[in-house]
Amino acid sequence: MARTYRGLAALISYPTEALQAATTEIAMVFREEGLIGPAHLASLDRLLAELAERDIYDLQERYFGLFDRSRALYREHGLEPTAGELPDFLPLFLEFISLLPDDEAHALIAESAGILQALADRLLTRESAYSAVFQTLAAIAARPDAIIPSASQDDPDDLAALDAMWEEAAVHFGPGEQTDGCGTERLRTRLRAAARDAAIV
Repeated sequence: MARTYRGLAALISYPTEALQAATTEIAMVFREEGLIGPAHLASLDRLLAELAERDIYDLQERYFGLFDRSRALYREHGLEPTAGELPDFLPLFLEFISLLPDDEAHALIAESAGILQALADRLLTRESAYSAVFQTLAAIAARPDAIIPSASQDDPDDLAALDAMWEEAAVHFGPGEQTDGCGTERLRTRLRAAARDAAIV
C-alpha cells in the first residue's frame, strides 16, 4: 500500500488550511516511498510551495476557476451536479488505490495512463502547477516496474483492517462530500469523462 497516492489525492483536492499545514509531511512521504522520480519530485515541490505559501482564499479561487468550470457547462444543459461530483472522483480514486496492494494499485492506475497524460497536457497549456500531479501519475502509470515494497505486512484480505483505514481517513474533498459508490469500473468511467471535460475547459 502506498501513501504516495493519498498524498497526490490531497494535492488535487480543494485547498484548505489543513492541506497547507500538511505540505511538508506530504513531501516527506513522496521521498520516503521512492515511487516518484527526481524530475517529478521537483515539479511537485513547486506545487507544494505554492499551496503552502499562497493566501488560502486565492488558492481556493484559483482551484474553483480551474477545476469547477465544467459544472457551469452541465448547468447550462439543465443538469445539476451533486456536491462532491466534480472534480472529487480522482482524489477518491487515488485514496482507494492507496489502500490496495502495490501491484493491484499500479494495474489500476496504468489503465488510465493516456487519460492522465491528456489531463496533464491540458493543465500545462494553462500553465497550472497542478499539471505536476497528473504528469507524475502518468509517469507512474507508464512504468512497468512501479511496484514498491509495502511498508508493513498488512493482509489485503483483512476486511476489518481495510474498514478501519477508511474510518481513520474519511474521504472528503472540497466543499462537497463524496457519498455515492466507488466501484473501480465507475471510477474508470469517471476518469474517461474527465478527459472529455478537459478538452472543453
